[in-house]
Amino acid sequence: MPLDPQVRMVIDTLSAMMPPFDAGSVEDARAAIVALAATAGLGEPVANVENRKVPGPDGSIPVRIYTPEGRAPFPVLVFFHGGGWVIGSLETHDGTCRQLANAAGCVVVSVDYRLAPEHRYPAAAEDCYAATRWVAENAAAIGGDPQRIAVGGDSAGGNLTAVVALMARDRGGPRLVHQLLVYPVTDAPSANASYTENAEGYFLTAAQMHWFWNHYCAGVDASDPYHSPLRARDFRGLPPAVVITAEYDPLRDEGEAYARRLREAGVSVDCTRYPGVIHGFFAMGALLPQARDAVAQAARGLRTAFGTAK
Repeated sequence: MPLDPQVRMVIDTLSAMMPPFDAGSVEDARAAIVALAATAGLGEPVANVENRKVPGPDGSIPVRIYTPEGRAPFPVLVFFHGGGWVIGSLETHDGTCRQLANAAGCVVVSVDYRLAPEHRYPAAAEDCYAATRWVAENAAAIGGDPQRIAVGGDSAGGNLTAVVALMARDRGGPRLVHQLLVYPVTDAPSANASYTENAEGYFLTAAQMHWFWNHYCAGVDASDPYHSPLRARDFRGLPPAVVITAEYDPLRDEGEAYARRLREAGVSVDCTRYPGVIHGFFAMGALLPQARDAVAQAARGLRTAFGTAK
């Protein structure tokens, strides 16, 4: 369908507010996304928010724990923010984590993994896996249920979600009940149809994806599934998934290809392409009904996996 008129207004506003992420330095890009996140204002209230640090492979990892109203133990979503492995933080995805905690009725543990280019592949992936292991081993201490742990994230965070699910299967745990993949990066930048059709003009560009990718893992073996999960040889034994893609997104086709590979391996998958919207739309619930629908879909998938579906 045509680009949603509200989305066109968003693109025009963003273009006037900030330069493209790849137009300047890494520090410029990080400042731009922080400024963008600040325009969203305060997120939904939750019962409790706690910042703490958990052990990682190269020092401690900051996390932020969101607890909804209700009685523990809660199921847990370990969340990995997007931003091309280069930008983004606990702050930029605070609103999304609050929404998911309330909508899915779960504790959300948001992970502030190390960023590239200071910390290149596999730093982000190993941090996210370490944080997920910590959650599984210490769930009771944060009001969580160790038998009901999911992982999720958007964009590069969707990539890290898929990677952590592979790592957990390959390394003997922890057992995960679900993976939430919101317009995930699943492969190196390519010449597929969505990269070509949506290369420019829709907020995230193909050139920016090359910029992010080169900062994170340029020169790494292209067949390594822990940065390109679509290259995995075996998709069996992975947790059920919700995969959300956007029509006008360079990453659309690789997200849908990953959903197909999961389905072909016998994994239960709910994959939806949202029409008329762009990369990043999931966080635009104040403006877009498609975003509200996508968050509701994500919450349904989590509640089904957690056994708390209404």
